[in-house]
Amino acid sequence: METHSTETCQDGRGGDEFSVICLRKFELSDVDDFMVWATDERVTRFCRFNPYTSREQAIDYIKNTVIPHPYFRAICMKDRAIGAISVTSNSGEDRCRGELGYLLAAKYWGKGIAARAVKMVASSIFTEWPHLERLEALVDVENTGSQRVLEKAEFIREGVLRKFVIQKGRTRDMVMFSLLSTDPRD
Repeated sequence: METHSTETCQDGRGGDEFSVICLRKFELSDVDDFMVWATDERVTRFCRFNPYTSREQAIDYIKNTVIPHPYFRAICMKDRAIGAISVTSNSGEDRCRGELGYLLAAKYWGKGIAARAVKMVASSIFTEWPHLERLEALVDVENTGSQRVLEKAEFIREGVLRKFVIQKGRTRDMVMFSLLSTDPRD
């Protein structure tokens, strides 16, 4: 397996094919793996974007948005991008907060991979970005799988923000989760 200078890996000790996952920066060569999950309506159902329809659209997104982003990582197994995870820091008076986002190819759902990736980010982001005191995630109220991911990663469910966002033409209720830099973690 090729190693990347910004790669972080974790062995889940499961002994199966899903036990080792790595987080690393995206590369343009990840476009075919990206297309597997970015074109899947099940994966993008709760995302702000619609499923991708062309490889060119994905290359443009990876080149102009993902690669320059300060914290946008590929969730990898055997150096194949099976999902993505990002932290976007707020600015100005709100720079103490960052928003977590993630998605995973449907074939890997229910295997603990997303929760492990979230834990990996949570264990390092407050050190990497010392200005950050709060990591938060907004999850559609109907996205129970993602809510379970955050609960497994020891995020606190703070409440429901009613009619909070318009997503794909519908006003949606969102659940707010957070993790503070001072929260105890395993």
